[in-house]
Amino acid sequence: MERVQIDLEFLFRASPTILYKFLTTPSTLIRWFCDDVDIQGDTYTFVWSGSEEVAELVDDIEDERVRFVWDEADENEYLEFCLGKSPVTGETILSITEWCDSDEVEDQKHYWTKLMDDLRKETGG
Repeated sequence: MERVQIDLEFLFRASPTILYKFLTTPSTLIRWFCDDVDIQGDTYTFVWSGSEEVAELVDDIEDERVRFVWDEADENEYLEFCLGKSPVTGETILSITEWCDSDEVEDQKHYWTKLMDDLRKETGG
């Protein structure tokens, strides 16, 4: 199965500083992204329904970008969150880049939309 990159953008009223915290802190990650997470240095062990996925934090620019590389990922694949500001509305733009099988693109888009709805509720918009 061919692996493809997907890029998504979501608007938030919350500041980049608040969103950054929700992307990097265990107590906030479990409120929208995973069931549990353990962080040892740059190694994040995420838990979903009892299943663990390990990722290395390879790029971390506070309030701007967070990039993870999954231990089981194909070469050059990653999960990245980028934070920016809309020059028109002043809202925060959260851009997500990840990889999935070509037949899973629509499912992944729906999955991330649901997660972003949860994140909006947690961050107040």
